[in-house]
Amino acid sequence: MCEMRLPAALLLACLTSVSLAAAADTTLGSGVTLETATPIADVIAKPASFAGQTVRVEGVVTAVCEHAGCWMTLAPAGAAGEHPATLRLKVDDGVIVFPVSARGRTAVAQGVVARVGGDDHHAADHAGGAGASAAKTSYQLEVTGAILR
Repeated sequence: MCEMRLPAALLLACLTSVSLAAAADTTLGSGVTLETATPIADVIAKPASFAGQTVRVEGVVTAVCEHAGCWMTLAPAGAAGEHPATLRLKVDDGVIVFPVSARGRTAVAQGVVARVGGDDHHAADHAGGAGASAAKTSYQLEVTGAILR
């Protein structure tokens, strides 16, 4: 009889740990409803071709705004190099706050790819994502929802 209880206890422990792992996901904003992800490397390489489109991207968080949590950058999972190419994710201030603790975690985000002109103060302040530069046009993902894993 004792031998039967041990496998049941192990099964319960495994199911509990799987539930806890799923509960570790943090949903921000309206979450993510698109089922299919657009490869983040494609958006980084040719952001203008995605302008105005709502996309889902997945990647590793490389940086987060430490002042207000209003932006973060994502790199493709497994991206090589010390400074991989990134896509900047921006939210309306105060609507969604990206936690600084997200750095290094996997994120799934949904939003509209938008052009940010070189004269935009955000491009000058936060240059670095998807070809961003204070002197030229850049693109960012205006996020409506995200999931941190």
